[in-house]
Amino acid sequence: MSLHLVEFVVAGNEASDLLPVRSAALLRAHGARQGFWVVLDEGPVEQSLALLLELADGEWVARHVVADAGGENGRTEDGEALAHHDGWVYVLGSHFGSKAGPLRPRRAFVARFREDDAAGGVLPVHVVRNRFRLHRLVNDALAAADLATLPPGDRVRDRFIVETVARGTARAKRWATRLAPDDLPINIEAAAFTPAGTVLLGLRFPVTCDGEPVLVEVAGLPEMFGPAPAWPRVLRTYVLTGVTPPGALTGFRAITPSDDGAYAAVIGSIDALGKGSVLLDDHPQGGYVTSRHVRFRLDDGVADPGAGAGHLLPGKVVADLAPFHHVEGVAEVAGRCYYVTDEDHRIALWVA
Repeated sequence: MSLHLVEFVVAGNEASDLLPVRSAALLRAHGARQGFWVVLDEGPVEQSLALLLELADGEWVARHVVADAGGENGRTEDGEALAHHDGWVYVLGSHFGSKAGPLRPRRAFVARFREDDAAGGVLPVHVVRNRFRLHRLVNDALAAADLATLPPGDRVRDRFIVETVARGTARAKRWATRLAPDDLPINIEAAAFTPAGTVLLGLRFPVTCDGEPVLVEVAGLPEMFGPAPAWPRVLRTYVLTGVTPPGALTGFRAITPSDDGAYAAVIGSIDALGKGSVLLDDHPQGGYVTSRHVRFRLDDGVADPGAGAGHLLPGKVVADLAPFHHVEGVAEVAGRCYYVTDEDHRIALWVA
């Protein structure tokens, strides 16, 4: 596969996910024929939204989007996943922590904005911080599915679970009661809505004992933003099979719906190399993994009789993206594939 590189510098350098712009008004406002959203995952969500745009003359540019989250300004961090639904763009925090822990409640958020509203002026962003409610829901669902998830190791559990509970308890935070000693730290890296309005959450961690990536289907995400807010619920869990290299550990890095009803995804390492990850200290085979572009269909899933509500979902490898270890987003548009990578001091958009 031949790749063409387009480089950008915009308001930070750790781009996560890649979401095609659907708003014709937004494209017209920028004189663009196509574009993509990215989220710059280190800062608060209202400072971390950017557009990668192909202008009418074929030139690519990056535009930082000025946004306002009202009373939630400055209270989030580490946006990782983008998804469209009903005219809204949703942004999900990782719900994880730093490479050495602990979990950070600022990362346990979901935000959304009307895509058309980005066409002019300051973009209003609605943020809902769930204070580890989604962490609790996913952990309970994984336990109910009886999936053979990879044990995180004592050091990881101490840093991410035990220390988080201790900090929350010392500060009299009610969210501390939503974590349990046997919990797994979850790292949400990917999201895509289904035609039914549920959302697929791709986890970078945990993975199964066989190193295969885990997907969780959640209902009720839009209801978090309603006049009478309600918390979502998990419908089912999936294990993506047949796409992980032998002996490796792979988690989700991106998911996007395809026009044919399937889903494209990127799988890759469970954490970044060379950044002090205690997760990789325990599981080094999860770091030396190059990214892969894969596809799957939900209707191909079959119930796993040994895993309660778990489903096995066969996948197919579309492209091995070696030597890249850090592909953060994928989009399939008009027969072309687009990938965004996490680079030092730049955003790199690769076009195939």
